[in-house]
Order: sequence, then structure tokens, then C-alpha cells
Amino acid sequence: MKLTIYTHYTDPESRNDPWKEALKCFEEIADELIIVGQDWPDSFSWDYIGKVFQEGFEKSTGDWVINMPIDNLFHEKDLVYIKNFIFQNKEQPAIAFPKRKFFTPDRYEIKTRDVLAMNKKDYPNIKLNGGGDLCLPTLNGIEIEAKDVPNAKAALWNYDTVFRTKEIIMKDRKRFANAWFDYFGTWDDRGGSSEEEAFDAWFKMVQDRYKYHIYKTKISDHPSYIQEKLLNLKENQFGYDGFGLKKNTKRELKHYFESYKKLFLY
Repeated sequence: MKLTIYTHYTDPESRNDPWKEALKCFEEIADELIIVGQDWPDSFSWDYIGKVFQEGFEKSTGDWVINMPIDNLFHEKDLVYIKNFIFQNKEQPAIAFPKRKFFTPDRYEIKTRDVLAMNKKDYPNIKLNGGGDLCLPTLNGIEIEAKDVPNAKAALWNYDTVFRTKEIIMKDRKRFANAWFDYFGTWDDRGGSSEEEAFDAWFKMVQDRYKYHIYKTKISDHPSYIQEKLLNLKENQFGYDGFGLKKNTKRELKHYFESYKKLFLY
């Protein structure tokens, strides 16, 4: 069984993406590594995201294909398990992984279970055009949901904006807010057209989400590829203290209850 991982990024150094660490992880598990999206324009249509994901899927020659954003890693202790789990479920159309979402290195929430591994050999017509973001896998026009496919125990370690500065986040959130508005005709929860509006909307969201980061961990528990980068976080990077969230966040019983409930819902 040939396993391909494809990832996508544009100018990852200036965006403070953990790209070197992620690529090292991907190279250890995959038989083939594909990179797409390197010429992603500043201004883009929202459906471009799914088109980039689809390009990665089409370029992959593996029997199974994993769509891994550049801010996601697997733990080195899980690599053998993941390949074995895919092989054991090789007749299935896809596999989902629980996502550990980090804002600061010491806490996370299990936010979702993401369907990222896809059986290209038996289901070559999978499309990356589903869900509200128009980039989740579908088969015959129907979204492939985590509840309908095998769920691996190995987690995705997601670092999202951990290494980014406020300036990088402001620019990035503006780009994506404008892409959303241009396509859907509404700002929804993305703020507005300016960097300040987009950042404020994002920070309001992470203030709420951080309350659900109830699971504690140590940097030494993270994938080995990323530990040094986490140890060297600077004060101007979001992951250092969440721009004050570590000090100012108060968690209530409902946050623990809702977080634990997700373990049984997914």
C-alpha cells in the first residue's frame, strides 16, 4: 500500500508556519510527499481553497492520500499505528482523526474529528468541495463525515496561529475575511474588511474557544519535531501566552462538561 501526504502553503517562513517541522514529520510516514498552493494569491475566491486541496488529491499517486495542512503534525509514536490502521481499513472510503487544537503549548481542546485520509485507489472520484468551507471531502456529492468512517485514535496536533505575531494574524485574517465576503456576500463572524476588524473578530472567537482548552500537556509531550520551536516561542507570538489569554481566562464547569461531552459525540 502506497501512502501519499499532500500539504499546501505559500511563503511559510514569512507566515511563521511550522513548515520545516511538519515536512520532517510527513516525510517519515509518507511514501510520497506532494506540495501545492505555493502560488496562492493575496486576493482569492473562497472556493479556491477546495480547488487547491483537490489539486493535491489529483497529483497524489498513493493508494491512500492524507490531506495535511502545514500546521498539523502527527506524533512520532503514532506513525506505525496510523499506517497499520489505514491498512486495516483499506476498503473504507476515508478515515478521521481527532484534532488537538492548541493556542498555547500547555493546553488543548479536542475540537473536531477531521476526515483527512482518503482511499484514492478505490474512490478516485472523491472531491474536496464539501462543508461550509467548501473544502471537505465528498463522495457522489455527499460529504464524508467522521461519524460514517473509521476513527483513528492517533491525534492531529494542530498549531494554527501558535507561532504567528499579531501583525501576521491581522493580515491573514483580513485576507480570509475578504475572500469569505466576496464569495458569500456576508461577513458572518469574520469582522470586516480591515485588518483591525478581522483581527478583533478572530480574537473574540479565540477568547471563547480557549475556555474549552481543558486538557493539559507539557512541551515534552508534543511531537519531537516541534518541541524546540515551542520552547523558543517569543513574547510577540500568539502561543507564548495567547496575547494574555493564559492569565485572563476563567473556566467554568460548563466548559469542562461541553469539552468532555465531545469525546462521546464524535
